[in-house]
Amino acid sequence: MMTKDAKSVWEYELQNSDYQKANAKIYAIDDFFSPMASGSSNFDSMIVCPCSMGTIGKIANGIADNLLTRAADVMLKESKKLILVVRETPYNQIHLENMSKLSRAGAIILPATPSFYSRPKNIMEVIDTVVDRTLQNTNILNKTYKWGE
Repeated sequence: MMTKDAKSVWEYELQNSDYQKANAKIYAIDDFFSPMASGSSNFDSMIVCPCSMGTIGKIANGIADNLLTRAADVMLKESKKLILVVRETPYNQIHLENMSKLSRAGAIILPATPSFYSRPKNIMEVIDTVVDRTLQNTNILNKTYKWGE
């Protein structure tokens, strides 16, 4: 699913609307009949990327007012992987408390902080370090740089 803001950020930052060409079904943000809105679905992981502090706050406080926050709530209540890729910085006390609350509830807080030990050669390789780290936290197999290999 993509929020209206996610689409706007995509179009602004990537200067295209290629998300419309995705070879996947995109659910409307208010589609509570989506499979991911129910604990009976078979999803084992959910990634919210990027995850705004507003979304963090809603999830941390049980506000499931759209499909995104409802699906995140489902992942937590079913003890499944919820990966929140935050990229806002710096953090204020409310952000830290909400992230801490979510971490205690089982979510993985994964700041979109690139790594440089793989010696990325261009901006895409820098971005890939965040993508790779995110995918490593799921059951999606991802061949990537591993320390010491």
